Amino acid sequence: MRRPTSGELGAARPLSAETGRGGGVSEQRALRLQLGICGNSAELGECFRLACRFARSEAPVLLRGETGVGKELFARAIHYMSPRRPRPFVPVNCGAIPETLFESELFGAAKGAYTGAAVDREGLVEIAHGGTLFLDEVDSLPARAQVALLRFLQEREYRRVGSGALRRSDVRMVAATNASIEDCVEAAQFRLDLLFRLDVCSLQIPSLTERRSDIGPLVAHFLERFAALYQRPVPAVAPEALAWLASRDWPGNLRQLENVTHRAIVALTGDVIDLALLSRVWPTAKRGCAARPDADALAEGPLIAARKRAAFAFEDQYLHQLMEAVGGNVSEAARRAGTERRAMGRLLKRHGISRLRG
Repeated sequence: MRRPTSGELGAARPLSAETGRGGGVSEQRALRLQLGICGNSAELGECFRLACRFARSEAPVLLRGETGVGKELFARAIHYMSPRRPRPFVPVNCGAIPETLFESELFGAAKGAYTGAAVDREGLVEIAHGGTLFLDEVDSLPARAQVALLRFLQEREYRRVGSGALRRSDVRMVAATNASIEDCVEAAQFRLDLLFRLDVCSLQIPSLTERRSDIGPLVAHFLERFAALYQRPVPAVAPEALAWLASRDWPGNLRQLENVTHRAIVALTGDVIDLALLSRVWPTAKRGCAARPDADALAEGPLIAARKRAAFAFEDQYLHQLMEAVGGNVSEAARRAGTERRAMGRLLKRHGISRLRG
């Protein structure tokens, strides 16, 4: 397993140390943007508020959610909003550690403990002392590793492999799983006592399907990042292209959306990502389930009136997300939407959206 570098352990530290004592709303918003936790959906907002409350405690946190929903982003948010922020955040992919190496990776090894151990080697709990240890895919831990982890969680004491000296480490434990860990317990694949130790505070990260309204801000975030990477202007996204993305199936969640956005900006030759481009770079896209599968479409009234209401609702959502993404800059909003500034001003007025600047 590749051990985390000092750069990875210190990622996301540029914010004020005030965030480590809970921080204000502005610090929390800055951290969300820095980590890429983007969106205004009620589901995301409630999840982040819970993460803020958990950050102020020392209790272990278990993050649940489908693959690609951003569990590590929330783990980092919990760490960087906590008093432990000045100390390391150490991510561990439990599924990547062979059972025979788990104890030496986690607790370190003494010189001569095994062939090739020429010097004392510190473990990840020692590296994370005073900070946060993030156990990703914790459900994949083999039985022997679960016993070793449980012993450490109970006593906060450990021994390096090959050493009799008892050591202590003060770490905040955050774990994540994309499986039903209760089903793993039922199948005798995960220890119930270990689950009780890890699942003190539980946080369910919503899937992208549950927060489709956040696709606009996420696309804007990814485009800004990739535009900077390729040293090119941030392209606009046609409204119909954004609507198409919001209607797709996203089994890979944020990671899949990031990949599609990356693919689009690499293939883009102009300055607007349109529906034709998306169809070319993602020909296998499938339509997702309706946001309200039990809704009665006929209750919306005549077709033309219902279509106008739906279009107005989408336009309103699109404009709110766009104005937030550009910080209220009307000229930039017009450029990204592929329209003139005067037309954008009329749209904003029609929807009662104030101009923050520009």
